[in-house]
Amino acid sequence: MAEQNANQPQFQLQRIFLKDLSYEAPKTPVVFKEQWKPDVNLEINNSANVVEGDIWEVVVKVTVTVKNGDSTAFIVEVAQAGLFLLQGVEGLQKEAILKGVCPNILFPYAREAVTDVVSRGTFPQFLLQPINFEAAFAENLRQQQAKAKAAEEAKH
Repeated sequence: MAEQNANQPQFQLQRIFLKDLSYEAPKTPVVFKEQWKPDVNLEINNSANVVEGDIWEVVVKVTVTVKNGDSTAFIVEVAQAGLFLLQGVEGLQKEAILKGVCPNILFPYAREAVTDVVSRGTFPQFLLQPINFEAAFAENLRQQQAKAKAAEEAKH
């Protein structure tokens, strides 16, 4: 029975951890006197790397830059990471797990870290909207396949 389970695909969360956290509020306390009209720029990236064997580190990096008028009110960078066991899964299924499922698990922790650090800076409450990384991965894949099909048809 143990041999049978060894051949079964396995996916398991091993650990979630904060890899990096950076916060800057360069124009404080002057920015607190100004009328609050924030302009938010959000960047989100994720990466996956083998740590050893079947253990993968997946990192979701969130960078939030908020300007108030011409000046930067604050910048928050969070790199939320996790270690995942991934056995017996290959190809597109593996990519979907590493770029969709794992970031979906990690993103709520990154959102919480951003919200927490912004509130500690005494700025108005800041909540990132949820993101469905699995849907984004599927849409990206669909677009790549459509481009490849169009390029193939253009050759003929």
